[in-house]
Amino acid sequence: MPAIAPRKAYRVGRSKTGLGLFATMPIKKGTRIIRYFGPILDCRIPEQDEIENKYLFELNGRWTIDGSVRKNLARYINHSCRPNAESDVRPRERKVFIRAIKNIEPGEEINYDYGTDYFKAYLKPIGCKCPSCENKRKKQRAEARAERAKVKARAERKAQKAGAKTTAVKKKKLNGKHFAGKVGRAKV
Repeated sequence: MPAIAPRKAYRVGRSKTGLGLFATMPIKKGTRIIRYFGPILDCRIPEQDEIENKYLFELNGRWTIDGSVRKNLARYINHSCRPNAESDVRPRERKVFIRAIKNIEPGEEINYDYGTDYFKAYLKPIGCKCPSCENKRKKQRAEARAERAKVKARAERKAQKAGAKTTAVKKKKLNGKHFAGKVGRAKV
């Protein structure tokens, strides 16, 4: 049986994406951090199947946990494409635990991958804001800036070469002699 983190091992705090759950003490890999809980919904009942919120955790095709209750601190765990935790789904028990898959240091945000269905429905339209996706976008923006700077520098060099050619072509003749010297110092 994996170790269970004490309640004081995490806290709700400000995150880049809103509120998040943060470690307050070291959490070892394999430790059960918190349980995701709330009313159990039966998807065969039309009224329960029509409930819409972002805190629904599907256990299987029939059962779903409505994690929107305020006491469910696990609902504050944000998505990450490179998470430090994962969900341990137990459909027969109708329970979900969040378990560390990496060692988590104090102050570090706890996050897990929400899955492709949630990602496509809620995150993809607005853009994933997890640290790995943010870093990927920063890198892409930096590469685009570098490419634009290269193109601009290339265009400036081309313009300078073209300008040098036009000034060479516009050499003036002064009294039948070819003038290539400084203006005002031509010998007559």
